[in-house]
Amino acid sequence: MDLSWLIGQARVSFHHGERTHPLVLKSGSKTNLAELIKETTPPCYLNPFLFNGHLQTFWTAYKNAGPPISYKRQIFSAEDARFAGTYAVDFVSSARSDVIDETLPPRTTRYTADEFANIASDDSKPMLITLHGLSGGSHEIYLRHVLAPLVADGEWEALVVNSRGCAMSEITTPILYNARATWDVRQTVKWCRETFPNRPLFAIGYSLGANILTNYLGEEGDQCLLQAAVICSNPWNLEISSKSLLRTWLGKEVYSKTMANSMKKLFER
Repeated sequence: MDLSWLIGQARVSFHHGERTHPLVLKSGSKTNLAELIKETTPPCYLNPFLFNGHLQTFWTAYKNAGPPISYKRQIFSAEDARFAGTYAVDFVSSARSDVIDETLPPRTTRYTADEFANIASDDSKPMLITLHGLSGGSHEIYLRHVLAPLVADGEWEALVVNSRGCAMSEITTPILYNARATWDVRQTVKWCRETFPNRPLFAIGYSLGANILTNYLGEEGDQCLLQAAVICSNPWNLEISSKSLLRTWLGKEVYSKTMANSMKKLFER
């Protein structure tokens, strides 16, 4: 009898194409991307009382505050006149500040002009560029849980590209964001490449941010400056995803309304 459910061990499945990318490890041995992912994916342990996705989703709204991540914020102006406006980038910071700024999310302060003028570096630390989900931001708990172990020992650098108007950022033009709004992440990746020439660049996107990141990867193609990217919970086809949500009471009255209310507030601002 399989009693793994008592300790919350979940079944993990892997899906990939018939052909997978070949890889050569530092040791010289050969493998492929699918096998590497299988070998390096840790066991997944879930609370056995949270036995479906709905309960797991609801629990995130009531559990503890999650790992504290401190940020320094910088406002970027769009370089492309077609997408005029500003957007906020929050850089993970090791500096802790007791200053509370009511115009910013928790544990977030602003770069001074001098601090940001001296941010460039020749180090070779890997750098993670993060895109959050619909109406979210750098403060989201799921995002901080991923960042915390990466930045804990100082070996990684990380930043979060906040979609326009999100994470308490100012809206300066009528151009906001959508699943094809790749312009801000493109500018950020380019800026990172110029500012940190020796850092390998990686990216991770969640939900709508995953859709934006996927579109960016497709648009850049072979010219993409990222070493690799991770896509989490991508809705892929937004129309089908929307129709699927509206088929159930929970999807229509809870999920859709919650997301729509967040977007209404953004539009009203």
